[in-house]
Amino acid sequence: MRSDSVRLAVTLGDPRGIGPEIVAAVRADPAIAAVADLVVVGPEGTVAEVDESIGLWQPLGSEVDRAVVAGRLAGRAIERAVQLAQSGTVDGIVTAPIDKAALLAGGYDYPGHTEMLATLTGAQVAMMLASSAAGEGLAHPLRVILATTHIPLRSVPDAVTGEAIEGAARVTRRGLVEWFGVAAPRIALCALNPHAGDGGRFGTEDDTVLRPAAHRAGLAGPYPADTVFVRALRGEFDAVIAPYHDVGMTAIKVAAFGRAVNVTLGLPFPRTSPDHGTAIDIAGRGVADASSMKESVRVCAMIARRLATGARTPPTRSAGRSSPAR
Repeated sequence: MRSDSVRLAVTLGDPRGIGPEIVAAVRADPAIAAVADLVVVGPEGTVAEVDESIGLWQPLGSEVDRAVVAGRLAGRAIERAVQLAQSGTVDGIVTAPIDKAALLAGGYDYPGHTEMLATLTGAQVAMMLASSAAGEGLAHPLRVILATTHIPLRSVPDAVTGEAIEGAARVTRRGLVEWFGVAAPRIALCALNPHAGDGGRFGTEDDTVLRPAAHRAGLAGPYPADTVFVRALRGEFDAVIAPYHDVGMTAIKVAAFGRAVNVTLGLPFPRTSPDHGTAIDIAGRGVADASSMKESVRVCAMIARRLATGARTPPTRSAGRSSPAR
């Protein structure tokens, strides 16, 4: 390992999906080797060579049987990667996609990576998808953070509390400063209802819950979903907190699918992952695109290097206001 390099654990994800393929592609890329040393964690028996084996992948039995084994192996790999990060053996974690139903079938009752990582580390976390550029004519980074994550839509109004918004804001602001070098983050809050409720005509939550929480947390908004992400792409905000999963994920994936990276803010170490799923339907066909996985490694390495250098890496100041937008 080079003295100036960071070391990252990379999990294979669900072995039935494209995770092993894209990890193998990442490992074979000289440009990636120049930014990080990789420790691949996962089962033996896939197309990817592993450094930390957590078992053997044998695609035997029924589809249900294979899902159970795949989920169990995926969960073990996450646990081992966290152990490596907590012990200081690696500087961060990059995770290939998992199948959430298989994870549950394999004995891990978590809605996804984010919730599992929070439990394993005891940290208050926030799920963020970030892109360095988001399409022609829209070069400003788009960063979307979720106030609630993997829950049914019918449960969202009760889950979008002032506490949830303020917690997401605290984790987001700290992450932008410490991990991304934004000295004075400008963070907007996306509304829950159409047109931010339009004075109560389309719901009262934006006026009674979101607006007071935004004021307390130093956020701008709440602004309607159909404009706030455009404003962020034009450079008005450094990040947008979305009240629920699909409104936030749809915005960034339409703008930058394949170039966005999932970042778990709030962990004691950086963790990133690609912006797509397991794609089991195309696994083994040689058509999987490793672009987002490669970007995930680059972003994780960037954050790890920034944390390692500390104050020697001065943060960049956000354009516009020098204090949090209100």
